[in-house]
Amino acid sequence: MLKIGVLGAGHLGKIHIKCIQQIDKYELVGFYDQDENTAMRVSADSVVKHYKSIDELIDNVDVVDIVTPTIAHFECASKAIAKGKNVFIEKPIVATVDEANKLIALAKAAKVKVQVGHVERFNPAFIAAQPHIGEPVFIEAHRLALYNPRGCDVPVVLDLTVHDIDILLTIMKSPITAIRANGVSIVSPTPDIITARIEFESGAVANLTTSRISLKNMRKFRIFQKGAYITMDFMEKKADIVRVEDVNGNIGPFDMTIDLPDGRSKKISVEELESKELNAIKTELERFHDAIVTNTEPPVTIEDGVEVLKVAYMILNEIEKNQHQVQKHLL
Repeated sequence: MLKIGVLGAGHLGKIHIKCIQQIDKYELVGFYDQDENTAMRVSADSVVKHYKSIDELIDNVDVVDIVTPTIAHFECASKAIAKGKNVFIEKPIVATVDEANKLIALAKAAKVKVQVGHVERFNPAFIAAQPHIGEPVFIEAHRLALYNPRGCDVPVVLDLTVHDIDILLTIMKSPITAIRANGVSIVSPTPDIITARIEFESGAVANLTTSRISLKNMRKFRIFQKGAYITMDFMEKKADIVRVEDVNGNIGPFDMTIDLPDGRSKKISVEELESKELNAIKTELERFHDAIVTNTEPPVTIEDGVEVLKVAYMILNEIEKNQHQVQKHLL
C-alpha cells in the first residue's frame, strides 16, 4: 500500500482527500495547507492529520498529491521530486513553460512517476466516445462556467481551456500549424472569455470557446469526421454518435434519410454511446497508483501536461498580440 499525502486543502483538495479515503490501494497519511484555520477544519471534518510544513509531509509519504494554487505547483513538485517522491499534480502542470521544462528534467533525473490531473480524460463521455473517434476534420468545444472567484488567479485559458486542449491533443495526431485567438477581460485582470481557432497539418480545424462569466454552465465537445458526428457532454457524462451511411436495401420505418442533389440518398442514425458511471478524480488517482506499482507510464504523462501548457501559452500570446493591435486602433 502506497502512502500518500495531499498538498492543498481548498475546494479541490478536499475532494481529493475524500476520494483517496475511498481507495484501499493508498494510505492517506495526511495533508498540508498554509491556512491554519482551513487545515484545522478539514482535519476535523475528514479525520485526517494535518502537517505543519510541506517538507514534513513529503518526508512521510511515497506519493505527493499537489492540489495547491497553480503558482505553487513548481515549488511543491520540485521539492517532492528532489526527495524521490512520485507526484500527482493538478492541471495546469505549472505556471510557465520554463517551469514545465525544468520539471521534466528533474523528474527524469530522479526517475520518479509524475501524472497530471487532466480529469476529462477519465470522464465517462470521453471514455465512451474515444473508440469511435477516427480522423476529425472539424472540432468545436464550448466550456462555459458561472463566475467563481476561485481560479481567477490565472487566465481562463490556464484554468478552463486546458481541459479541452488536453482532449484535443489526445485525439489529434497531426501537428498544429497555426493558432488564432482573441479574448477579453471583464471582471479580472486576465482574459475571462476567449475563443481560439487551432489549425492542423491534416487540414483539420478546432474552435475552442471558453468563458468563466456565463449565465449557465456548459461543457460540450463536438467532433465531425467522415461519415460521423460525435458529441460529448462532459457535464452530463454522456456521448452520442450520429452516423451518415449509404442507403442499402429497404428503409426502415424509423430511419431518417436525406436526398442529395445527385440523386443519391443517405441514412442517418443516432446512437447514445454506452457509458459507465464513475468518479473521474478517484479513477485518475487509482490509475496513478497502478502506474507506480507496475512501473508503467501514467495515463496522463508529464510530457502531456507540458504540451497542453505550451498550446495554452500560444493561445495567450496570440490574445495579447491582438489586444495590442486593438489598442493601437483606439489611440
